[in-house]
Amino acid sequence: SGLSKERRLEPQIVVGLLVDQTGFPLSVHSFEGNTAETKTILPVLEEFRLEHRLPRMTVVADAAMMSLKNLTALAAAGYTYIVGSRLTKIPYAIAEYQKTGNLTDRQIVVDSHSDYRIVYQYKEKRASLDLKNIEKQITKAQRIISGQSPAHRSKFVTIKTKGKSLNRKLIEKTYALAGVKGYVTNLSAPDDQIIAAYRQLFQVEASFRMAKSDLKARPVFHRKREAIEAHLTIVLAALAVGRRIESRSHMSLKQFVKTLRPIRSGIV
Repeated sequence: SGLSKERRLEPQIVVGLLVDQTGFPLSVHSFEGNTAETKTILPVLEEFRLEHRLPRMTVVADAAMMSLKNLTALAAAGYTYIVGSRLTKIPYAIAEYQKTGNLTDRQIVVDSHSDYRIVYQYKEKRASLDLKNIEKQITKAQRIISGQSPAHRSKFVTIKTKGKSLNRKLIEKTYALAGVKGYVTNLSAPDDQIIAAYRQLFQVEASFRMAKSDLKARPVFHRKREAIEAHLTIVLAALAVGRRIESRSHMSLKQFVKTLRPIRSGIV
């Protein structure tokens, strides 16, 4: 969705791809280009659930796909969910804990609400990476403030009429959240299972990357809905074959194609 990565000005479409926890494609849908991603989720899920007569489904998605309004709508429709949490401020549960001590590797802190809970986990490896990125951003901000770098937008630079300065409050908050990731869920499963289920999103992302790059799902050189859906159906079928090949051969699709390239004929 959004602007074309190829910088094209033609009309855009939004593609909804539904996959299972292994990244295997289940269905594909297309929407008008001005349809918000958040408004495509429920129709896709409902159509798939009714078609296959499924009693219930759990939706796993990243934070960008879901607002509280969307989660409420999902829950009202009978779905359970695991969604990444946007950490726009230091969570109360984390702030209270940090008053008395430091978080330890893989420590879990839970913030419970009436209809859902947020599971926060701290990881030292994630914290190490976060801290490196914070230091880079601070250095970039300082170079902009001193005039050594062009005045591009920077996370830690506050621009006022008097000039530019470091946003100390935001820096402190970002340091406090280093290594912490949150997961919002209305499932009653154990906290570690919630985190493990969310981590399977990388399989979903792998399918999207494969569809975009290996299978060249875009750009779509069609204008009529029937032709667009035919194109997406071919991509879906190729993606299914590709994911099957990867799971059986334990090779990437690129490696598999390279291995088979010398073969000129064969019997299947």
